[in-house]
Amino acid sequence: MNLITIEHVSKSYTERMLFDDVSLGINEGDRIGIIGINGTGKSTFLKLLAGLEEPDEGTVIKGKEVRLSYLPQNPEFSDEKTLLENIVEGLVHPEEYRDIPGEATAMLRKLGIYETDAVPSTLSGGQRKRAALVRTLLMPADVLILDEPTNHLDSAMTEWLEEYLKKNGKALVMITHDRYFLDAVTNRIVELDKGKLYSYKENYTGFLLLKAEREAMQLATERKAQSLYRMDLAWMMRGARARSTKQKAHIERFEALKNRDKIVTDAEVEINALSQRLGKKTIEVSGISKSFGEKTVIKDFSYIFLSTDRIGIIGANGCGKSTLLKVITGVLAPDEGTVEFGTTVKVGYFMQENEQLNPNIRVIDSVREVAEYIETSEGKISASQMCEKFLFPDAMQYTLIGKLSGGEKRRLALLHVLMEAPNVLILDEPTNDLDIRTLAVLEDYLNRYNGIVIAVSHDRYFLDKIANRIFSFEGNGTIRRYEGNYSDYRAVCEKEGRSVIPGLGTEGGIKKAAGNGANGSEGEEGEKQDSRTTWKAREQKLKFSYKEQREYETIDGDIAALEEKIASLEVQIAESATNYGKLQELTAAKEEAEAALEEKMDRWVYLNELAEQIERQ
Repeated sequence: MNLITIEHVSKSYTERMLFDDVSLGINEGDRIGIIGINGTGKSTFLKLLAGLEEPDEGTVIKGKEVRLSYLPQNPEFSDEKTLLENIVEGLVHPEEYRDIPGEATAMLRKLGIYETDAVPSTLSGGQRKRAALVRTLLMPADVLILDEPTNHLDSAMTEWLEEYLKKNGKALVMITHDRYFLDAVTNRIVELDKGKLYSYKENYTGFLLLKAEREAMQLATERKAQSLYRMDLAWMMRGARARSTKQKAHIERFEALKNRDKIVTDAEVEINALSQRLGKKTIEVSGISKSFGEKTVIKDFSYIFLSTDRIGIIGANGCGKSTLLKVITGVLAPDEGTVEFGTTVKVGYFMQENEQLNPNIRVIDSVREVAEYIETSEGKISASQMCEKFLFPDAMQYTLIGKLSGGEKRRLALLHVLMEAPNVLILDEPTNDLDIRTLAVLEDYLNRYNGIVIAVSHDRYFLDKIANRIFSFEGNGTIRRYEGNYSDYRAVCEKEGRSVIPGLGTEGGIKKAAGNGANGSEGEEGEKQDSRTTWKAREQKLKFSYKEQREYETIDGDIAALEEKIASLEVQIAESATNYGKLQELTAAKEEAEAALEEKMDRWVYLNELAEQIERQ
């Protein structure tokens, strides 16, 4: 059964086109993940579905009896009511035999909120988002529309939400950058890309394969179109003989090729491994403890950071992970113990919040405040060029920061940190609000980065990709160290026959991130294999065979002859309109000639591309 239909919808925001004539049907059983780079309009798309915004063109049609429940990015509550009253308002019906307040209280506890009588404004932003998630899940609905439901959830909460969404049977449309969550929950991925919408009936892993196939086909089609356009351009510019064979169809094809929409390849966030030399003494943490009132969050913790450390810090919400980062960076003083820095240490601190970004200045001015130029492995790069690398093109560089999306602000904050060329990167929830493409590039950067990385994250995929050691907060201020990434940590827990730490669930199938094996032996073998293949390929230069050389020299004439034949047949067909038998014969001959022409054109493309490759050798 169809629940919501989007027909030929277009929507722009200031000068930016978000959607250009897109259509989509949402049916019962659909569990859709919306993905795309920051600023493509994912949240706006959800608002259109929820009826909170209207399209500039097109229609959004919702079934008359279809009920929606929407989780916004920034939920609102009334301070005139308690948190629980805010959640259950409008949900309690005398005719229903449900204990809605009891269900809400149980859900809140699963999400780490116990003060149900609190005034909402006294809660943190993360607590309010989790409370809003409870309100959304309890709302009677046929379609759940969730904007970043996994933000501010620790791993145990994320795993609980996975199971809840898989069992409840409601249609689902959501934005999330948690790739394991997408794999576990979705059966359809919808990608927003350059104003267009692409739908894949797969989870995230399946989507990656299908998208690669789609892009490869598009690029192959574009290469062929470029070659045909070059051929037709030469044809159109020829002398008298060519003019006599310029059929209407040929000219129309030339115009269509000239005016076609070109394939635009995705821009990528490009990050050079910027860092200054790190000396022998790095950061030495000795016997630090930290309490807030009667709650001890760090107790007698010591560690000397190694220059090769990639530390992932995990634990339940509120256990003290961010506090540890603040103590290490000197933002907070420890109650006991010391933190000593080597003289060469330069820290880059990427915080959860973006309060350091002034909303009233332009993007380019904020970057210039950090540095006008920066030295990279490519040489000196200006602030404007660095903005380009971070997907802030010229026009966008003069946008006020306050007008950027949440994800664009996070990307800009990351640019600020990296432009300082730190040799110790401290990242507090870096995956929040960053789109998946930016995350993938950040992960690749961290794997090449020549310095220490210390990251707090609940993103299991991210920790599998970047960490070589885990610091686990295990209650009462205890921090235990584990070798390896997140999956290695889980394996230790299973081997010891105990559950993972509070706040980090117990499910089995956390997948090892691709290409992140324990010893990399497969990758090394594959690399050797590739090297041998490349070496052999270098021995043989490309060249035409004798037959191909002859064909290359004569194919233009062959195509001209076929076009002249088709033109002649078209004249004969027009003259034989009343002779049915003759008409059939001529039509069949024309179709045969057109098929031969198409085959010759494909061959022309191949031979000309081969000729170009031979010239470049």
